[in-house]
Amino acid sequence: MIGGGGVRTPLVIYGLAQSQGLVDFDELALFDVDLERTEIIANIGREIVRKLGADFRISVYPKLEDAVQGSEFILNSIRVGGISARARDERIAIEHGLAGQETTGPGGAAMALRTIPVTLDHASVVERVAPDAWFINFTNPAGLITQALTQHTGLRVIGICDTPIELFHRIAWSLGEPYEEMKFEYAGLNHLGWVSRVIVRGVDVTEKLLSDEDALRRLYPAHLFDPALIQALRLIPTEYLFFYYGQRKAHVNQMHAGASRGEELERMNLDLFRRLGEENGAAGLRTYTEYLLRRNASYMKLESEGASAFDVPREEYDPFETATGYHRIALDVITALISVQSREVVVNVANRGSIDGLEASDIVEVPCDIDRNGPVPRRIGRLAESVRGLVLAVKAYERTTIRAAVEKSSRLADLAMLEYPIIGQWDVACAVREALVRSDPRYLGYLT
Repeated sequence: MIGGGGVRTPLVIYGLAQSQGLVDFDELALFDVDLERTEIIANIGREIVRKLGADFRISVYPKLEDAVQGSEFILNSIRVGGISARARDERIAIEHGLAGQETTGPGGAAMALRTIPVTLDHASVVERVAPDAWFINFTNPAGLITQALTQHTGLRVIGICDTPIELFHRIAWSLGEPYEEMKFEYAGLNHLGWVSRVIVRGVDVTEKLLSDEDALRRLYPAHLFDPALIQALRLIPTEYLFFYYGQRKAHVNQMHAGASRGEELERMNLDLFRRLGEENGAAGLRTYTEYLLRRNASYMKLESEGASAFDVPREEYDPFETATGYHRIALDVITALISVQSREVVVNVANRGSIDGLEASDIVEVPCDIDRNGPVPRRIGRLAESVRGLVLAVKAYERTTIRAAVEKSSRLADLAMLEYPIIGQWDVACAVREALVRSDPRYLGYLT
């Protein structure tokens, strides 16, 4: 796992520990630039493995070459510059009149420009040391980073995100139906997708859902979308569409709260690792679990309601045993990739004719049939007119952002932000890019 010192890693370890018997392996190798933090995370992981009675070792490697040597699966989850970079990005966005968010708007552009060069450097090592491994990317912005990897490496790459399946489960819960008896038609880009059809035991219930305003309100962790918006679209958007459809509202709420989500998470993470540095074993695992509960309870609350993570009441449940999450979809994909029988999973892969109007090499987020031969995207066809233009514009932004990073061009970075519907103004694009570079010369100073 590249980025093994991240706060999601214990969740992934929990999923891997539960999968013993389905996925047999000897070792989980963690690599991260912050060795001290990675050792703390590894200790939590070892407690999880001990608790579940799993049989694999967790190792921390200071060199990427040693970590990936002999790996069959490589999970990529890095945050270049750490949570402090996210907090700075989001503050700059807010100061320029836009919502601060890590994967959309200026924050998403900055994250991509900061991450692409580092990810491609890592990929060159993997190509040399473990060229046949599956490279499973959930580094954000996941679709854009997956596209950079697909365009500029020869690796076998799949991008994953739990956002679509989270929405599927919320729909099932809202309707009071068993998830296992439902099917969903879905398409788009990462953090830019929509459910177009909901089927329960062979019966299309889409119109029933769209006509039920209370059911529509229950679909999201916070009040993100007016039911009238969803009814007008005739599509059910994933939660990140809030930063397109409710950009002004998100910015107003951040101004009211006096913070962005990244700034609050920075405070939470500092407190978490301070405490974990003093605790071991079961005590450390309890502290981490408490952190997850607070983090999950406050998700999207600040942007949609102006509520601070430190004021949102915490629910009591086991955050490791949720039906969704990165650890669940990572295991779904790994299990499918070692199976003879194909399995349907929504992932980020090359379009290859799935969505009309996009290039064959464009990374899209669609249902795929996955087996040991890899993913095969299902045919989607033409997107609805109400969203087609937005998808094409965002994909143009993604392509130009990758060019800007590879060619080290500040002018192309400006053009990418101009193409991006959330920004879309030349003066703002240039001003935002200049502010981002000034704030982070180490990782963004390469743009000339």
